[in-house]
Amino acid sequence: MRPLAPVCLPLLLLAIGCGGSGDAVREPVAGPPAAAASPARGPALTFSYETLDGRELSTASLAGRLSVIGFVATYDVASQAEARFLAGLFRDHTPRINAALLVLEASENRPLVEAFVAALKLPYPVALADAPTIAGEGPFAGLHHVPSVVILDADGREAFRHVGLITQEALDEVLRRIERENARSAAR
Repeated sequence: MRPLAPVCLPLLLLAIGCGGSGDAVREPVAGPPAAAASPARGPALTFSYETLDGRELSTASLAGRLSVIGFVATYDVASQAEARFLAGLFRDHTPRINAALLVLEASENRPLVEAFVAALKLPYPVALADAPTIAGEGPFAGLHHVPSVVILDADGREAFRHVGLITQEALDEVLRRIERENARSAAR
């Protein structure tokens, strides 16, 4: 009869390692948990965050243009790349679009976020998310992974969502597609 220890011990260690208390705080993680999705446009989102320079990043401040919002964290290298892609997109499409960054970190990380913005010389508004947004709740439900991007239409409705790194070129194509859809809808 063969001993079961060589088989059972790894399974036992795996079960212990996968167990959790259930009280863990959900933190942003790098890497996409799901593929890109483009949800049907629902109602306009309502949100308001204070930017690092004391202004407002809100439904009202973004109204009237397509708005590209990046969800990032300072500790994530892919977030740094996403912030740079958004800067290029903003540069190439100003004044046709809005761009903004929502940092999924607690307010005590503000000095780190300010250093992140200064080092990358970001030309668009940057705000710290509130606790519900960091947890993936609130107006951007489900977006607690970094990097992620949401594009809102001119009325503040979600027109595109992508979890994971997305390049400036891919975002350019998405913007063109949304603009074509908007033109077709206006022609009807």
